[in-house]
Amino acid sequence: MLLHATSADWFAAATADLGGLLSDHLHAERKAAENALLLLRKYPHDRDFVETLARLAHEETSHVVQVTLLMEELGLSPRSDISNPYTRQLFEQMRQGEPARKVDSLLVAALIEARSHERLRLLAAGFAEVAARGGAESARAEKLSEFYTVLANAEERHAESFVALAERADSKPAVAERLQALAQREAAIVAELPLGPRVH
Repeated sequence: MLLHATSADWFAAATADLGGLLSDHLHAERKAAENALLLLRKYPHDRDFVETLARLAHEETSHVVQVTLLMEELGLSPRSDISNPYTRQLFEQMRQGEPARKVDSLLVAALIEARSHERLRLLAAGFAEVAARGGAESARAEKLSEFYTVLANAEERHAESFVALAERADSKPAVAERLQALAQREAAIVAELPLGPRVH
């Protein structure tokens, strides 16, 4: 689904401020839950649609709790949310009118989840490498690797769910064409953003 791979330098840049990264991750999970519930409110007429989004929002909310508990265990305090140019620019791509707006809302959410999946996998792999080297940070790195492995798998499922819901709102060829166009824009946005302690 993604057309641009995250830079190999991202792990080091993202983990240079672990408190900042985890705070950003906490808010990303919160906003994912909020977005799922917003879509549910806008389009409440399909039972399967409502059930899928409600379950997704529940899982994202559980991730908020998990990240919060992890930060507490690591002695880190959550920080206030800050503006996210990645998601802002993606949401600016959405068309008006239905079913175009519904399809775009779902596909933008799918791309965000797909990028989350990619980057949480990078975190899991990067922390696994740190743990394998041993030393004072080994135990913490192993815990973080296990944590991000589990959450990465969830994000992948969420991305697939959003695409499947979009395909219920329009034809598969139309959805595939629109997803390709949005993925190209997403790739350009990611390529232009600076590396730092953010999931996106």
